Amino acid sequence: MRRPWIIAGAMAAPLLLAAGAIGIGTLLTEREIAAHAAQVVAIGRLQPAQPADPAALAALPEPVQAYLRFALPGPPRPLHTVRIAQAGAFRRPLTEGFAPTTATQTIAIGTPALMFAATTPLLPGLWARAYDFYAAGRMRMRAKILSTLGVVNERETEALNRASLRRWLLESPLYPMALLPGGPVRWEAVDARRARAIVAAHGLEATLVATFRADGSLERFDAEQDGDLTTPYHGSGEHVTRSDYQPVAGMMVPMAFLIARAAEGRIHPFWRGRVTRIVFE
Repeated sequence: MRRPWIIAGAMAAPLLLAAGAIGIGTLLTEREIAAHAAQVVAIGRLQPAQPADPAALAALPEPVQAYLRFALPGPPRPLHTVRIAQAGAFRRPLTEGFAPTTATQTIAIGTPALMFAATTPLLPGLWARAYDFYAAGRMRMRAKILSTLGVVNERETEALNRASLRRWLLESPLYPMALLPGGPVRWEAVDARRARAIVAAHGLEATLVATFRADGSLERFDAEQDGDLTTPYHGSGEHVTRSDYQPVAGMMVPMAFLIARAAEGRIHPFWRGRVTRIVFE
């Protein structure tokens, strides 16, 4: 009479062990993400964004001046960090299909540093937890199945550090004070609707060309070099479109986005969605 219970116990034991391992792995992963986010906040507090000198504003290319008047209609405040929640659809590198994805970001505004963490389902009951951390000029990229089994573990190289620096710039319309003169970004004129943004930090530079709408809003950022579409990670991407600007904390912030790789004149979207929550500190 005891044998069925013994068999059931023997069958359940591996499942319990696996569940325990996943639970511990998830706890450790979330602690690591939280620690990285706290480090970004500490960096941001040491170097908050500051209002720009009027003469420096007047020297900017005209489309950039129009954008900053649109995005910062009131007196800028010395903000240091923004926390963002997003939801949408994500395409994993070297794949075609999109999956529902949620993400959070913690970003320093006055100096390039960020933490991005996302959760994407792979199959029923199976998910991937991916996160990028960039601070002090160095990046760390990890992805784990079930938040436990590591499948990506990339550490800093010059190319990845520069990609993360560009990522901070690509996200900057969400925190437009970062684009004021006197901070880590400088601007060069291109034409009546475009300007080149150059971010410099820790001995590296990254650039994107901004295209602005007639109302002054920043429509898109584009890299000037083709991306390598064969890498096992998307990096920053080479293109982003921003739309649905809404007032948040005295600023105009785009709530909808599409981020893509780009090469040979074509864009290949990999992350599209909306900001579901944004809090400035």
